[in-house]
Amino acid sequence: MTLSLYIRAALTPKTLLPILGSISAGVLLMTMQTTSAQAAGQYYNCANANGCKLVDSKYFTSSYTKTQYPVVLAHGLGGFTTLFGVIDYFNGIPEDLMKGGSEVYTTKTSAVNNSEVRGEQLLQQVKTIAAISGESKVNLFGHSQGGIDIRYVAGVAPKYVASVTAVSSPEQGSKTADFVENVLEPNNTSGQPSNVTTQLVSGVFNLIGGFTDIGSGISFNQIQQQDGWQALVALSTDGAAKFNAKFPAAMPKNYCGQPTSTAVNGIKYYSFSGVGQITSALDPSDYLLAATGVPFAGESNDGLVSACSSRLGYVIRDNYRMNHLDSADQVLGLTAWGESEPKSIYRTQVNRLKNANL
Repeated sequence: MTLSLYIRAALTPKTLLPILGSISAGVLLMTMQTTSAQAAGQYYNCANANGCKLVDSKYFTSSYTKTQYPVVLAHGLGGFTTLFGVIDYFNGIPEDLMKGGSEVYTTKTSAVNNSEVRGEQLLQQVKTIAAISGESKVNLFGHSQGGIDIRYVAGVAPKYVASVTAVSSPEQGSKTADFVENVLEPNNTSGQPSNVTTQLVSGVFNLIGGFTDIGSGISFNQIQQQDGWQALVALSTDGAAKFNAKFPAAMPKNYCGQPTSTAVNGIKYYSFSGVGQITSALDPSDYLLAATGVPFAGESNDGLVSACSSRLGYVIRDNYRMNHLDSADQVLGLTAWGESEPKSIYRTQVNRLKNANL
């Protein structure tokens, strides 16, 4: 058989169609891979002082949490991003949001300092995130003191902020902080530590702050400024009142009141929190929170923050059966049986932001 006959035999419809089908399938798969890369939920860690490092990127099968603007998570007092590569502050929450299409960034500020120092550090990271993502704004989530830090960013640089969500945050101070501050007896004139014991306690807080910096991967020569005393003062009732006088957006008019505004300067404000301390008998941290909750004298609280103090903007709920650490799904995710899982609460809130075109 001549070469031309071989070619004719090979190019019959019976043989040609499967070949074309294979080629088409290959092109389709290549297209899908490109689309998958473009349609991936991404998770970045911004503990690196020089920028944000991509942790993971996965193709998402739904768009439930695919917001217009990136989600930025800010830690609380003594916080970190991922401690020594093992313990996540927001335990599994970035990964869970990423599955639904979120672009998530975890941030790292001074573990121990006041919210104006921490807020300024956070603002610099927000600017970096805006540059990386190509988006003009972000959706800020702050747990505990982080919920005050994000209000600072929204107050001084509103053009970068689409929404603020405070999680178990002592917006009007913590009675636990009041108790500790009174025990340590500050100098009534300067407000600074007045005795050796107080200075030692403040020093221990500073060491904890430096430890979490190093544990988050920050080099020794880039450790952030720590100030245990200023952190304590900022989280007290008086310290919170001074901060709120500067940044009153979406705050209630009185301690146990409900906020009257939920949007200020084009920024939507939200909050959620829990009550109760021992929510899982298997969680050893619950018993510590039961002790730290004593100064609230029966007022509903999560061990460190009262329900009344946590209210900001649109209050989603302030009575989830969660203690202070549960609200970031910490300590191996040991939370109350029968209550909504913390990951689910964050996921629902991010979907709420998506539906608000944020």
